[in-house]
Amino acid sequence: MTAEATHDQATDVDHTGETTPETTVTVRCTGHVREAVGTHELEFTFEGTRLQAFLEAFFAEYDVEDLLIAETEEEATAHGWAEPPEELPGTWRKNPEGEQTRTYARVCVNGKFNELLDGFQTELEDGDRVALIYPFMFCC
Repeated sequence: MTAEATHDQATDVDHTGETTPETTVTVRCTGHVREAVGTHELEFTFEGTRLQAFLEAFFAEYDVEDLLIAETEEEATAHGWAEPPEELPGTWRKNPEGEQTRTYARVCVNGKFNELLDGFQTELEDGDRVALIYPFMFCC
């Protein structure tokens, strides 16, 4: 039986014959992301186990990458806020450039900001909850 002929619901076979696991997560969307996706909650299955793989697959299906991901440091920084300290407190760390969210947008896994985990390299398991947050902002 060839690698292409062997198929398991939980895995797919890539061109090298190695298996790539599939992961199913619950996605919760708020604000502008909810409006763009059309629902506040859905189940989403993707190939891989990392948050980065989830985001790539989700953005391929739903056009919300520009709402969430900052391409530059400028897009990830809120203006008018106090300068952050040189040494960030506790275990908080900033995601590297290219893996940052836009100002006010956040990606959470099981209720924790991804920066508090392993950033976009955070491992996901079936049943995890991924929140894509971009709140509506109102001015007086």
